[in-house]
Amino acid sequence: MQIRQIIDKINDNQLFVPAFQREYVWKRADAKALFSSLIKRYPTGTLLTWETTQPPELKGKVKYKNDMGAVKLILDGQQRITTIYIIVEGKNPPYYRSEEIKNDVSGLYVNIQTLELEYFKKQTMENNPLWVDLTSVFRGKVKASDIRKELKNRGTLTDDLEDLIDENFEAVRSVMDREFPEQIIPVAASIKEAIDIFYIVNASGVNLTDAELALAQISGYWPEARDLFKAKLFALEKQGFVFKLDFIIFALLAVAHGLGSDMKRLHGVENEATIREAWKKLDERVLDYVVTILRTHAYVDHSDEINSVFALIPFIAYVYRSPTGKLSEEEIKKAIKWFYYSQLRQRYVSQTPTKLDKDLSVVRSSAEPFGELLGIIEQERSLEISESEFIGRDIRHPLFSLMRWYFKSQNAICLGTGVSLRQNMGKKYVLEKDHIFPYAALKTNGYDVEDRFKYALAQEVTNRAILAQVENRGKSDTAASDYLREANRQFPTALKKQAIPTDESLWAMPAYEKFLAARRTILARELNSFLKNITVLDTKHGTLDMEDIIAEGEHDGLEFKSTLRWDTKESRLNKDLEGVVLKTIAAFNNGYGDGGRLIIGVDDDQNILGLENDYSTLTGSDRDAFQRHLRSLISSEWSAEYAAAKVAVRFEEVQGQDVCVVDVDRGTKPLFVNATTKSGVKTEKFYVRSGNLSAPIESTSEITSYIRDRFG
Repeated sequence: MQIRQIIDKINDNQLFVPAFQREYVWKRADAKALFSSLIKRYPTGTLLTWETTQPPELKGKVKYKNDMGAVKLILDGQQRITTIYIIVEGKNPPYYRSEEIKNDVSGLYVNIQTLELEYFKKQTMENNPLWVDLTSVFRGKVKASDIRKELKNRGTLTDDLEDLIDENFEAVRSVMDREFPEQIIPVAASIKEAIDIFYIVNASGVNLTDAELALAQISGYWPEARDLFKAKLFALEKQGFVFKLDFIIFALLAVAHGLGSDMKRLHGVENEATIREAWKKLDERVLDYVVTILRTHAYVDHSDEINSVFALIPFIAYVYRSPTGKLSEEEIKKAIKWFYYSQLRQRYVSQTPTKLDKDLSVVRSSAEPFGELLGIIEQERSLEISESEFIGRDIRHPLFSLMRWYFKSQNAICLGTGVSLRQNMGKKYVLEKDHIFPYAALKTNGYDVEDRFKYALAQEVTNRAILAQVENRGKSDTAASDYLREANRQFPTALKKQAIPTDESLWAMPAYEKFLAARRTILARELNSFLKNITVLDTKHGTLDMEDIIAEGEHDGLEFKSTLRWDTKESRLNKDLEGVVLKTIAAFNNGYGDGGRLIIGVDDDQNILGLENDYSTLTGSDRDAFQRHLRSLISSEWSAEYAAAKVAVRFEEVQGQDVCVVDVDRGTKPLFVNATTKSGVKTEKFYVRSGNLSAPIESTSEITSYIRDRFG
């Protein structure tokens, strides 16, 4: 179909978009790329259409009637068609309401000399007649003659430029004659079959998630579903809790089928009665109840305080299963305690559907589900918060969210205004995360980006207080000693309630790192006490096997290596790979955490590769030979004493394959790794953990500073 035909058919109510389609999600960069390809006559993909006399619910105001006969639906390509319609027609297509257009892509300009495309920039375009609004060109409001006339009046029109303007205007106008190859779904296809085909074809652009496909299928047999879900999301957003449609689908799958994966379970029309009933209960009771508990008992005022909203899915499933629809005070405490730890230990940061499957199974079958769920977390990560966990952690780390919830539980107040840290009305009192020691002053004293370790200390969560916006703006770069002294004078309990040391000798710039150390001690003690005292949870029934641990994905205390010495890319022995394992061991030893775990025989995508190839390179070709060789490497690099005292090696069978589990204790002495440069020069490297990576510190001064602070 030609583009002009497509637009005419949309305007004449001959071409529709089904209601199960998601909203318009393209961004300005996508629109620029599409029109660049159209003008240059590059390939721009195909359309997938379905002509049917039994269409599903249609987007827009038009309702299908039998006398309309067969109508044509756009299944794949609607993001492109919508973009073209908006820019060519200068308005939204009739099948979309304005709130369904997530991003405004109108107002795209073309330089009629270079054919460069850009959105309006005042300095570049305001007095330059060569920049023309594309919509004005397509609507005939601007012609080539208008541009030539303006340039001629300015005395800047040459013969060559005149010809080029005519050619480029024609190139832009000819976009309307471009054709999209059309793939057509058979008329006899059912709605479910049409959606399945759409999913298979949808291999380019912004791909559908499994949850989006499930929503499309639900909307196919329950046309009002999408609008009902969106109405609920809007209501929750007004309370400060912003979720996406995906979240609703996960909640439905959890309560209807007790699963976090296998979204296909929602596809069939046989689900309709179950889904309608489940949604009625979620909408009228469960979702609002859970949000209320979060606000009143967990001190969560906004969803942006939560690092993974999927921790709410087991909570929702538990409330849903409650015979009374309510929880006892003790049940609420247990749920909140588990929720805090799920955030702190980042339970759902990866492999979310798999973890939800396991956790929902516990909710469904256990008499004490939150104790067992907490036990699963505890077997992977210690529940105890150590002082060292704060070192170098910025406000993106879950520790900061926990700090904020704890401060609220203590009825903490803004240090300068005295207003409560609970949700406040008015933009001036929005909570902000302010540096106690101003970064400008820290930068002057060497805590800048030139020294990665010192910069991390400047941004550490222990150098943050929570203030109202109006106070943060007024505080500016006031010295910590002056600011804290005044806060202590005006509000004598304010510092204590935000776990800030009250020893004034720590408030001076030379004592900055002592201040951080003191606050780490206070925070670790108070946060552990806060979590422990919420309620008692028996975690002894929690189970977490090696497959579950691998499903957690890599983090600062867990790393995977495909092999010890077998090069999987070149299918040969490669002893250089042994050095990579040693780097990881050194990084765990040198890090601020509690050591770490290395699993050999698993790749970065959690695929189990096993150790057979490694075994084949060793005399003995078995676990014992592998362990002897690995321990020999560690002993040769550092010492036999270190290998025996600080490193534990064991093997487990996962999916029928051996993997090697190497547990490394937190070191008491720094470890360096011997390396050879490309030029053959031998050197030593110092590795530390940085997120889920083992990274070297290159600067000698930075290494010295790090070792001094980490090892004394």
